[in-house]
Amino acid sequence: ESGGISLRGHIPEGDGILMGLLLLEIMAVSDAPLHEIIAGLQAEHGPAHYGRIDAQLQHQKPKKQMTAYLVDHAPSSINGETITRVDTLDGVKFYMVDGSWLLIRPSGTEPVLRIYAEARSPEAVRGLLEEGVKMGQKVTQ
Repeated sequence: ESGGISLRGHIPEGDGILMGLLLLEIMAVSDAPLHEIIAGLQAEHGPAHYGRIDAQLQHQKPKKQMTAYLVDHAPSSINGETITRVDTLDGVKFYMVDGSWLLIRPSGTEPVLRIYAEARSPEAVRGLLEEGVKMGQKVTQ
């Protein structure tokens, strides 16, 4: 995937060019270099680490069926963190009480589960991704 963000009312895909332009605008308005802006955000909100795994599926099922299974069999916690909310806008996204999240999204074009995670440490991201792979394996059994 290319680096990009999506904005409501723009286009339905991530847009790396728009992301770059918005970063330049933020730097111009704040009159600060990017590293200072990032340091300020991390000081205010804490660090954020991200990871992704593409898990190949041996037995692909319809996307709706996989999504329904993940929702119906959602655990109460993942990687030791309590789940506070489950969102099904694009796959199944589990939000944890500590601010971390795990997204499991069946690909619409190939037999792959895309598993994404964000947390406060690289170790927590790895743990979430490992749990996501386990959950994904159960979906396709």
